[in-house]
Amino acid sequence: MTTSSAGTPCERFDDVYLYAVQALPDREIPGIEAHLAECEHCRNELKAVRPVVDSFVAWPRDVLRPKPLWDRVAERIANETGERRPVPAREWREPDWKEVAPGIFTKLLATDAERHRVSMLVRLAPGVAYPGHTHAGVEELHLLDGVLVVDDKTLYPGDYIYGKPGTADALVWSETGCTCVLITSTRDELR
Repeated sequence: MTTSSAGTPCERFDDVYLYAVQALPDREIPGIEAHLAECEHCRNELKAVRPVVDSFVAWPRDVLRPKPLWDRVAERIANETGERRPVPAREWREPDWKEVAPGIFTKLLATDAERHRVSMLVRLAPGVAYPGHTHAGVEELHLLDGVLVVDDKTLYPGDYIYGKPGTADALVWSETGCTCVLITSTRDELR
């Protein structure tokens, strides 16, 4: 790698290499081209890597910027069967938030009816408490934002709490409002 006259590499060198192999996102190309016009060190680095990049000319373009997996699978199926390219059966749609009690909103992510498990996002409005409950199975909670009090524990964004089956949470509330990922049993007993 070439270094600047101060002995440190230009902070845009990584972008120069991505630009050279046409792997820089399209939205970033104008910025690196403007930088190249101003930075002699980066222009020299680009000039130095050109012979290597030019040797890639025989490589398929999708090696450097592959298509999304679904597009590649669909294209392969179409080529092998001679049929028109299949279309995904359905597009993923983000679930809606539902207010399940005043100030308590959930967004269901997945349900395992056989094991009586559910994973969801839960959002409490400021000053709202979640009902006390006994865990019928393992409960896992990962706090994403806000502050949440669970009995004698205060959780902050990034905190995780694990509840064993048979244990109970008497106090679950948030003064600030919060959002968490909750994986729990559908058979919890609310008080």
